[in-house]
Amino acid sequence: MTNSTPQTAAVIYNPTKVDLPALREAITSEAAAAGWAQTLWFETSVDDVGQGVTTQALEQGVDLVIAAGGDGTVRAVVEAVRGHDVPIALLPSGTGNLLARNLKLTLDDMPGSVRAAFAGVDRKIDLGMIQIERGDKTRDQHAFVVMAGLGLDAKMIANTDEDLKAKAGWAAYVKAITASLRDPDELHLRFRLDDGPPKRTTVHTLILGNCGSLPANILLMPEAVLDDGLFDLMMTRPGGVLGWIRVWTKIAWTNGVVRRTKAGRAIAGEHKNDGDLHYETGTTFTARLSSPEEIELDGDAFGKATAFKAWIEPRALRVRTPGPTT
Repeated sequence: MTNSTPQTAAVIYNPTKVDLPALREAITSEAAAAGWAQTLWFETSVDDVGQGVTTQALEQGVDLVIAAGGDGTVRAVVEAVRGHDVPIALLPSGTGNLLARNLKLTLDDMPGSVRAAFAGVDRKIDLGMIQIERGDKTRDQHAFVVMAGLGLDAKMIANTDEDLKAKAGWAAYVKAITASLRDPDELHLRFRLDDGPPKRTTVHTLILGNCGSLPANILLMPEAVLDDGLFDLMMTRPGGVLGWIRVWTKIAWTNGVVRRTKAGRAIAGEHKNDGDLHYETGTTFTARLSSPEEIELDGDAFGKATAFKAWIEPRALRVRTPGPTT
């Protein structure tokens, strides 16, 4: 006997990122067309950016969680959904839309995104997890779907003016990058990748990426794949101005343009690590820093870390994507 109980979706929305009347109209229409029950709505706030309200939705037995907001909302929803066999759907909003970009979802078609939420297909992707140790020895655990970063990357996020970001989008990061580049400090750390030997290194930037595409055609990690069970590790330590030029040439031109086509990849050949830019892959990464350092997750600042452990949970997250007919 077939269970005839209609399915129920929950929308977790950031009120500062969405056109709520238009979104309600689109959701109501598509849910009815798909034969779903009345949708549940949960608003995020400064005090609850998504984890708490998503947990409330899951406690009510919803069949789908729709994240309507920016990268912070998506990350918070994913963190709460972890461990539950419930798919999430993305309604991209804001400046980054990092996971949506890497899934190659349409960013500016709200009606199409809503239609895909109810009529699409699920794709299993990897989930990044990180446990952060603070200066007072306390530890907190978080999920990330795109990347975790320290050094220049995290300082850039911390230096970004949120008001300017709201008005100018990714152009706001130009000012932040300039301020961060003036910072002479480097990261000094002891680390271990998987079961390898403990090592010491000094870098300007360390990024663990589940996927590697950013806005403005920037491809930080050209070989990162969302469902390969691995994260990609990128460490940079440019030697002076010429070193920075070499790094940005590789990232902006070789990765961002040349390697995006099959012919370009053949021309560029295999990645060659050097003193300026180093890539590796793995499943677990532990590190202890010589002093507290800024850390970011999926483009949001997460304070300072003195140590951390990051790992990948293979194909642990189900994401609703457009089907063949959507």
